[in-house]
Amino acid sequence: MTPMAVLHGLFALVVLLGIAWLLSENHRGIAPRLVIGGLILQLLLALLLLKLPPAQALFALVNEAVLAVQRATEAGTGFVFGYLGGGAVPFETVYPQNSFVLAFRALPLVLVIGALSALLFHWRLLPLLVRGFASLLRRTLGIGGALGLGVAANVFVGMVESPLLIKPYLRDISRGELFALMTTGMATIAGTVMVLYATLIGDAVPNAMGHILTASLISAPAALVVAELMLPGCRARGRQETPRIEQDNGSAMDAITRGTLDAIPLMLNIIAMLVVMVALVSLANSVLGLLPQVSEAPLSLQRMLGWLFAPVIWLIGIPWQEAIEAGQLMGIKTVLNELLAYLQLASLPDDALSERSRLIMTYALCGFANFGSLGIMIGGLGTLAPERRTEIVDLGLRSILSGTLATLMTGAMVGMLI
Repeated sequence: MTPMAVLHGLFALVVLLGIAWLLSENHRGIAPRLVIGGLILQLLLALLLLKLPPAQALFALVNEAVLAVQRATEAGTGFVFGYLGGGAVPFETVYPQNSFVLAFRALPLVLVIGALSALLFHWRLLPLLVRGFASLLRRTLGIGGALGLGVAANVFVGMVESPLLIKPYLRDISRGELFALMTTGMATIAGTVMVLYATLIGDAVPNAMGHILTASLISAPAALVVAELMLPGCRARGRQETPRIEQDNGSAMDAITRGTLDAIPLMLNIIAMLVVMVALVSLANSVLGLLPQVSEAPLSLQRMLGWLFAPVIWLIGIPWQEAIEAGQLMGIKTVLNELLAYLQLASLPDDALSERSRLIMTYALCGFANFGSLGIMIGGLGTLAPERRTEIVDLGLRSILSGTLATLMTGAMVGMLI
């Protein structure tokens, strides 16, 4: 942490907050307590999780847990899929670095995490964490209990699953609270994919799981700040007490079964989206390759996105000489999805980005703010609150922008502290 890095980070926060303020629907309706309190809470959480020695020990412990889950998953995939899933190879491999098959070794993690999440929910451990974080948000920022529970749940589950916990209140929460819930969904990622992303970038980013979990935690107050600036009303209405989470009355085995079955569509969706998105990028690059070269290299979608997002990435603390490379990651994350961005981050040469830049990008990429997720959010929330579907659709594109601003704030704040 250097004085210049702190000044650069503060400048970035001012610019990002200024953009949110300029896009506000009602400047006079903004609640100063929520904005100031949210920034302070984000900074305190970042300091607590990034600077205190016990947090570093916790990071190491979390990463060991991730490795244990990964090894356990490979035991299952190796048994079912053989050497494709990580089992013993029945022949000599000439290029072992090319033997990793994503669909058979990494993506089944989603099934295991889905089962474990359901089991932790059944044992009341996950609801305890969610309610604890919800109470922290409610007491420090003064938001309603229903919104606090929905925001906190976004950190641990997903943008569709978290509104389920407050389904009875979705009809009555204010427009500002609805937008805050959508923004938080765009600024965080689901627990079911956290381990997958940490596994994919584990070689490129030390203690990846701890950083991804921290990113979701500290992006939640940032999302509330941006939402309040753009569409005031997070504190306007809603229950002040935190609603109770319904008790699961089934058995542990029933929870494991339901968690596994619920995770199957998610895994299949990831596989389908990866195939289609990579194919579309390849097709776009083939078309762009017909155009004249720029700087003695063919045009590509990645290069164009890098140029577009380079100033934004420089703003949050990435050196300019690395900004185009890092800008490609942010562009891929926004236009396509964060999984493809993390895959590209993992495949970058060691000298493409410094360790500090890789860490900042890990935080800036950690959110669902992209066009693919927008369809999922509109479909999920629209089903839970059909009477507000028009309102949800109207706020959809704005939630991508607000979610992106929130994760950029998180990246800028981390850049100040490391």
